[in-house]
Amino acid sequence: MMPLTAEDLDRKTFFYNLVVPVMSKYVEGLDQGKAMYFLFINPEIRTPGGLVAQPALTSYYKSSNFLNRPYNRFNIYTSPNEAILCPDGKQSMYCQLLCGLIQRHEVLRMGTTFASAFLRVIKFLESDWQEMCSNIRTGRVGCWITDLPCRSAVSSMLVGPNPELAISIERECGSGRHHGSMAQYIPTLEFYSGGIPFVSMIYASSESCCGINLQPLSKPSDVSYTFLPNMAFFEFLPLENSHGETETVDLVDVKPGHYYELIVTTFTGLYRYRVGDILMVTGFHNKAPKFRFVQRQNVVLSIDVDKTSEEDLLHAVTEAKEHLEQLGLLLTEYTSYPDTSSIPGHYVIYWELKEKGSKSDFLVLDKGIMEECCSTMEETLDSVYRSCRRNEKSIGPLEIRVVREGTFDSLMDYCMLQGSLLGQYKTLRCIKSDAALKILNSRVIGSFSSQCVPS
Repeated sequence: MMPLTAEDLDRKTFFYNLVVPVMSKYVEGLDQGKAMYFLFINPEIRTPGGLVAQPALTSYYKSSNFLNRPYNRFNIYTSPNEAILCPDGKQSMYCQLLCGLIQRHEVLRMGTTFASAFLRVIKFLESDWQEMCSNIRTGRVGCWITDLPCRSAVSSMLVGPNPELAISIERECGSGRHHGSMAQYIPTLEFYSGGIPFVSMIYASSESCCGINLQPLSKPSDVSYTFLPNMAFFEFLPLENSHGETETVDLVDVKPGHYYELIVTTFTGLYRYRVGDILMVTGFHNKAPKFRFVQRQNVVLSIDVDKTSEEDLLHAVTEAKEHLEQLGLLLTEYTSYPDTSSIPGHYVIYWELKEKGSKSDFLVLDKGIMEECCSTMEETLDSVYRSCRRNEKSIGPLEIRVVREGTFDSLMDYCMLQGSLLGQYKTLRCIKSDAALKILNSRVIGSFSSQCVPS
């Protein structure tokens, strides 16, 4: 629960409005088309004292700052406000997609708050494009869209039957070319993009807006964010201090190449709040430091004395999935679990795979290649893990469990029921919930373990 004020909404609006002017320095003509942004809200609740409580982004999208934003050439979205404000996530996504397709020739840029949500939209299109084409062909929205403001807004865009547009969309979606961190999502998005550049413009959290990417066309792996000192009071806790000191460092005193945990004091009342993000200083813009997001604090796998971070896990998965090229497979999602039900315990990595260029749900998994994936992951993990595996034998062989396509969508649906937010959902890289593990384990179609002890 984090406080929000009208002044803070103004500050967020200023922060978000910096995006397009910066981007316009690198890409011409951003004012010549519309933005197909997928934005979502969640229903509000009320505290026992009667105050409205809702997610930070929901507060912004429902505020006059967003709804009454000045109409200019950079603020034209394909999604009507009524579709964005629809509390039913499925209806909202369907209608925003439909509106985007209706205006497809005007779309210049696309985006979501998180890359994971964008992949969710793509999967939704893959499963529902035929109904959308039917709506466009007949000029009528499906009867299952029951949110009246949303239905009315979309119907006003379906001004009449448009069979030509329906045919062109059918030609693309029916061609059989479907496939299918935030670093872990880049390879999958590249499969869909056709060379369109990926841009991560801002670094923000529910606690505070922090920084903006002043070099938007840099590679995703090189993105850094320049911190804006008027957004909050920023302090940084050095991640490693040989003297055991816990003194924080001010914004102007951070050092390039060093790692820090972010601490914020905000205008709305958070005092020296540990956000939980680990950042690395990459340089300066004038005197403002630039940071690269590294990982969330304490997101680790651990069996013995090993401590595998989210970054370590991503690196190991990235190396291992290279073997999938031999099988023509694409890794679309992954997570992990430290299985201590037996002695010694071992890492379990869940992979969802898809065959490139095929509509078939049947995967051909080569046992030898999948075992190579397991071994490569172990070789890529740090020396402490490898020592525990080889010398102390306190960790068992790493296991990869391949799950059916759509499993991570089911996991996301479960998390939604538990209160997660569609627009802000990110797959956890280490699963601890018994219910979530049950979903994953019930959909396993193949299990493979490392056959070699790492060097």
